[in-house]
Amino acid sequence: MAAAEIKTYLGLGSNLGDKQKNITQALNHLRSNPYITLIRHSSIYLTEPVGASRQPDFFNCAVEIKTTLFPHSLLEAVKLIEADMKRPPDNHFQPRPIDIDILLYGSAEIDSLDLMIPHSRLTKRAFVLTPLLEMNPELVHPVSFKLLKEYLIEIKPPQKVERIVDAGDIAKSSKKN
Repeated sequence: MAAAEIKTYLGLGSNLGDKQKNITQALNHLRSNPYITLIRHSSIYLTEPVGASRQPDFFNCAVEIKTTLFPHSLLEAVKLIEADMKRPPDNHFQPRPIDIDILLYGSAEIDSLDLMIPHSRLTKRAFVLTPLLEMNPELVHPVSFKLLKEYLIEIKPPQKVERIVDAGDIAKSSKKN
């Protein structure tokens, strides 16, 4: 189903296989969807797993898109990308080639069994906030109206988030593939 074009932010993560290639492949999938316009993406960050310590480190980035898909249709679209990239369903605490989360969908607030927007752990994860703030340092949480950078400062203990691939370098490599 289609809606008016909505600015949306997604989080991408990979901790299995060629992590940078997985991120690039997911970006290409997003670009190929006729209902999604990829506006920009952050750099890739090396991050520690949060909530499941016996996993390899992740590569994470954030993506700004415009979409005409309604939130649940967008969720279906990203789940199809994950399936195409061989992510087993319901493996939240296992290594995975790709994980795509809807972080923000305009100013929408959705709380259903299968979708929560803003993402339920958005404000507690440096690996999400850091790439989001790289793209838009003045981004505001649509429910609390608090600047997201204020949440990042509050995260204790600090989480490992290290920029490893510049956004411009990702754009060059994704156009080659």
